[in-house]
Amino acid sequence: MARSVLVTGGNRGIGLAVARALAADGDRVAVTHRDTRPPDGLLAVRAEMTDPQSIDTAFDKVEAEHGPVEVLVVNAGITRDRLLLRMEERDFTEVVDVNLQGAFRTVRRAVRGMMRARWGRIVLMSSMTYAYGAPGQVNYAAAKAGMLGMARSLAWELGPRNITVNVVAPGLIDTDMSREITDGRRRHLLAITPLGHAGEVEDVAAAVRYLTGESGRYVTGAVLPVSGGLGLGG
Repeated sequence: MARSVLVTGGNRGIGLAVARALAADGDRVAVTHRDTRPPDGLLAVRAEMTDPQSIDTAFDKVEAEHGPVEVLVVNAGITRDRLLLRMEERDFTEVVDVNLQGAFRTVRRAVRGMMRARWGRIVLMSSMTYAYGAPGQVNYAAAKAGMLGMARSLAWELGPRNITVNVVAPGLIDTDMSREITDGRRRHLLAITPLGHAGEVEDVAAAVRYLTGESGRYVTGAVLPVSGGLGLGG
């Protein structure tokens, strides 16, 4: 049966791949975007992750078109990379506000309908930086690590209503964002990736399909690395 799906930050990269994969499975998929052109073939709604009213409005539009959101994938995020001594406080707070508090705001809005329906699937898109860290990403790594605690606490709260909450943690994935890293950094990441190559956005989408599908119905509070072994054991 087709489900109402919302993917935040689903206008490009990993988010778009997830949205396309779930739409191909027959789900009614909506994505949020900000300033970039919305993708073709998907319901696109503007949303600002730092603004609860904007998130409410986005959900209202999705619910009017597709019904209450049953599957939520929190993918929207930003980076403000700087070494600690050069990092302004706003660089830290902005990243945490969008990436972590934005996840909180979005999940809080989504679970209203899920709890009434006594069913739901939530996936938070983290990063393997939660495990191995990265120079210049104190803010980003802290926000992505926070998603683990959020998911595991929510798994306890929402499990009795048959709502699962899981985390997907990509490693080096071939996206526009990853292509911006320096050659030296890329070589380092590949050197500590047992499979020795970057992943594709479709690899991450497959993990989300599993966690939100029937096969993943008994998985909650889990962290699923899609990293080629990067951060092994983290």
